[in-house]
Amino acid sequence: MASSLKLEADPEDKNLVILQSLICLLREKNVLTRADIEELCDKVQARVTDHDSDPLPCQMEGARAAATEVAQIGDYIGRKYGGKHRRSL
Repeated sequence: MASSLKLEADPEDKNLVILQSLICLLREKNVLTRADIEELCDKVQARVTDHDSDPLPCQMEGARAAATEVAQIGDYIGRKYGGKHRRSL
């Protein structure tokens, strides 16, 4: 059984709760694969590492927190639902 999900963001943030639930629901229904979630993690991390050329500007601290949260969500979902990792090219 997967351990509980521990996030650094405010657990009272209703937007975060909705997004976490949506990602889990889409994974449960096999709409999202583990590889899709890994790709999402990479895209969020890219916004942190290449902040100056980010087409959707955001606060740097918020981008860092988002990258951490998405990585934790990805780890949790990977442990809970399994699935194949993304293929390396």
